[in-house]
Amino acid sequence: MVKHVKHALKREELTKEISNQNKQKTYKQHELDRRDTALQTSMSTENKGFALLQKMGYVAGQGLGKEGAGRIEPIPLKVKTDKGGIGMEELKKRKAEEKLENYHRKLQVKKQTEKKSLDEFRDRKKTEREKRQIEGDLRKSQRACEQLDIQKGILVPKDSWNWPEGFNHETEQNEDSNTEGIEDKEELTPLVKLQHITSYLRRVHFYCIWCGTSYNDVEDLSSNCPGDTVADHDY
Repeated sequence: MVKHVKHALKREELTKEISNQNKQKTYKQHELDRRDTALQTSMSTENKGFALLQKMGYVAGQGLGKEGAGRIEPIPLKVKTDKGGIGMEELKKRKAEEKLENYHRKLQVKKQTEKKSLDEFRDRKKTEREKRQIEGDLRKSQRACEQLDIQKGILVPKDSWNWPEGFNHETEQNEDSNTEGIEDKEELTPLVKLQHITSYLRRVHFYCIWCGTSYNDVEDLSSNCPGDTVADHDY
């Protein structure tokens, strides 16, 4: 009998619990239905606030305000379904914006770094190309200087680096002269050597290495040669 009574009491408690759950569910559903119905139904004159608006000249269907340019539809109802506290949505939005901003900033830094590397690569290649050009023009001017000097009966170069390296003529007699104020000839750069040799060729032989022509005199050289640098001959 005791076991039978306990079983009956337990079954009764379970029935009450299920009944309460059904009632609660029904109540929530009832509230949702009431809310939807209220949202779809216009206010009547029984509403005190609506009646007050009508007394002030408001007509149903027009906008709020003196000019009727205000809001027509009611403020939409936003039901919160998550468990986040007040301000959580703004916090998430701000974090997302910061993350996007950081991404764009990193992307911009990456682009700037790549552009800088590319510019440095181009500058390095340009410098190397100009260096090769100068060295090539220097060798060409040395050969031309040697050939023209010999044709003119000059068997010793004005400066030791006016002719190509390895010439067999004696140069000791000119070591202390014809350096044009330059003390250490070993420290001359290829560009400086090239400038001195081309100047010598133009002054003594009326010759331009970039034109590849020996002119008759100074007047002929200045009239027909574009200039004394390679840049002047870039057409």
